[in-house]
Amino acid sequence: MSEQYVLETRNLVKEFKGFVAVDDVNLKVQKGHIHALIGPNGAGKTTVFNLLTKFLIPTRGQILFKGQDITTMKSAAIARQGIVRSFQISAVFPHMTALENIRVALQTFEGTSFSFWKSGNSLHKLNQRCMELLDAVGLAEFANTTTVELAYGRKRALELATTLAMEPQLLLLDEPTQGMGSEDVDRVVELVRKAAEGRTVLMVEHNLSVVSKLCDRITVLAQGAVLTEGDYATVSSDPRVREVYMGSDGSGERGTTADSDQAEAAQ
Repeated sequence: MSEQYVLETRNLVKEFKGFVAVDDVNLKVQKGHIHALIGPNGAGKTTVFNLLTKFLIPTRGQILFKGQDITTMKSAAIARQGIVRSFQISAVFPHMTALENIRVALQTFEGTSFSFWKSGNSLHKLNQRCMELLDAVGLAEFANTTTVELAYGRKRALELATTLAMEPQLLLLDEPTQGMGSEDVDRVVELVRKAAEGRTVLMVEHNLSVVSKLCDRITVLAQGAVLTEGDYATVSSDPRVREVYMGSDGSGERGTTADSDQAEAAQ
């Protein structure tokens, strides 16, 4: 494998009782790129993410991270290697403040206990890093706001900050703009672009406008297999993509990916 690729899958297959959800997928994610995984409903995108992060075990094939075979590693082990994932649904603690959410992530990453009862002085170092991360995602002024009180877009920004607290080398983003209005989408696009500085990002995303603005390379899945790959101009002009993903007239996508991909993961 070339050193330019952070992540590679080789002939990756996942079957569920005879149903092939992921069919011989060969994926190469280049270092420093924002790489999108797109496709129509039921294409296998979330299943691929679940295989990469070990929520599912491949039926066949290999997964390599920086040239190391991680196919049999468990989720915690690959997180320690530097592969960190966010989810479609915001995964933060609603009744903690924004700062406390970041502090939990930092303490988890550093392997220390959740010592909220300690003095402010003993937690100063962590709190300083928390504020740096909150500032990076535009949430410094909401540090002491209970998460449940944050608008949806800000909750997603907070989740991104907790993900960055794990110091990922490869950041996996699962539908980062799902359920957002245009203002929040624009904010998240800028956050993802900023988060990608100095690291590699692989994202599942249904919003083609987001993909066109952010992504260096795009892999299109259809029926669990790779249909085509390239930059946005290449894949968006491919008649096969227009047919299976956007509709035969190319006028727009056919729905979102959430329901079918959740069904895939549940099989």
